[in-house]
Amino acid sequence: MDTPNRRSAIGALIAYGLIALIHLIAHAFPVPDAQFTVVRVSQWLLMPTLALLLWLATTNSRLRLTRLVLVALFFSWLGDTMPSWVGGGDASFLTMVGFFLLAQIAYIAAFWPFRERSFLRVNHLALLTYVAAFVILVSICAPGAGDLLIPVLIYGVLLTAMAVLASGLGRIGALGGALFFISDAMIAIRAFAPTSALPTNGVLVMTTYIAAQALLVAAVLQEKGTKV
Repeated sequence: MDTPNRRSAIGALIAYGLIALIHLIAHAFPVPDAQFTVVRVSQWLLMPTLALLLWLATTNSRLRLTRLVLVALFFSWLGDTMPSWVGGGDASFLTMVGFFLLAQIAYIAAFWPFRERSFLRVNHLALLTYVAAFVILVSICAPGAGDLLIPVLIYGVLLTAMAVLASGLGRIGALGGALFFISDAMIAIRAFAPTSALPTNGVLVMTTYIAAQALLVAAVLQEKGTKV
């Protein structure tokens, strides 16, 4: 992280860690009345802080990869915040899915130039593992998805594609993509197969999500010298 804004970037990294810790503690140890506010506000602050870290930790050239990942973080932030303002039920869920779908498209566009180094080209066993995981997830969720099956399928395809392409940024990118897939898979199972024995705890969902986004940004920072 050798940039003119190194100290500010480190500050943003520390802030992200503290906000994440507060958010997870609020999830794990709910306090009546205050819990909703702490959980929501801390979640709303996560992506802006991570985007600030990415912005500060890159050079003034602002490479295509960085710009697109910033767009993905922006849509992720909308996915974190807007569902709280549209009410509950299907409207809230579809709002979240819609914004995260746009985030996945931005991530796919960002990672596409690295496809020759990804599982898509170099590790067909890992690629088949993702395909199998997607098929299994659909088989678990489809019976309870009802009219939401099509948008969920579209989102699932894009999520899987993003996770596979993220591996083009190395092991850190691959882990970030995998954790993103796991986090969203837990959300889908909780929404459409709540009686499943699989874990869908909110702390697990947010832990994997927070780690996934941070790892994807870390992978981008490793590639910041690549002019794509």
